[in-house]
Amino acid sequence: MPSPILVLGGSGGIGSALARRLVADGQAVHLLARDRDRLAEVAQGLGGAPFTVCDVTDPDALSGAVKAIAEKGGLAGVAYCVGSIVLKPLKRIQADDLVATFRLNAVGAAVAVQAAEQALRASHGSVVLFSTVAAGAGFPNHTAIAMAKGAVEALTRSLAADLAPDVRVNCVAPSLTRTPLAASLTASEPVAKSIASLHPLPRLGEPDDIAAAAAFLLGADSGWITGQVLAVDGGRSSVRTKG
Repeated sequence: MPSPILVLGGSGGIGSALARRLVADGQAVHLLARDRDRLAEVAQGLGGAPFTVCDVTDPDALSGAVKAIAEKGGLAGVAYCVGSIVLKPLKRIQADDLVATFRLNAVGAAVAVQAAEQALRASHGSVVLFSTVAAGAGFPNHTAIAMAKGAVEALTRSLAADLAPDVRVNCVAPSLTRTPLAASLTASEPVAKSIASLHPLPRLGEPDDIAAAAAFLLGADSGWITGQVLAVDGGRSSVRTKG
């Protein structure tokens, strides 16, 4: 039985899309998230993939869960697909917003990789984390999430250095993607079209757009890539088509 790729946030839009893509390519997966019902539904759709219920904001529980999964069958990779969209103007942000967003997005990623380190080194595995276009581009109302995801990008480079040459660590930075997490922004078609028009490729992302990049970074075809942040954002971070 091949060692699985651990997909944290495997019940979400991008996490479940990545898991489906990996399974279709013949890769074993293990899902981890806190929503048991949604996890069970996704796992069933993958032919009964194993899953673990865990709150990633609890460092002890997360570390213990990852180590238990690794001890059972090793790990071929880790994808930390956990995220949040916290949009508030600066004057409304509370310290608790900043701490919670940082804990979920950055601390959880670091704890998960730390717990998986031994297994990843043994398999010469790969890690994929997730940022956002907002970490590199100044958008209003994005203070909390841009701060946390900026930390994820820095974490990517630091982990790549710490784990080299045994483990590769990379990051995917999407723009707005049609996922349940982003439903408050994408449910209104006029709003969705307005945001889509800001991209040189004028549409919103789909979960499989992001999953395809993550699967590439987890696989052998990216074997000489580490410490990188791959923008999958319709060109929004670097291309301007209007003056």
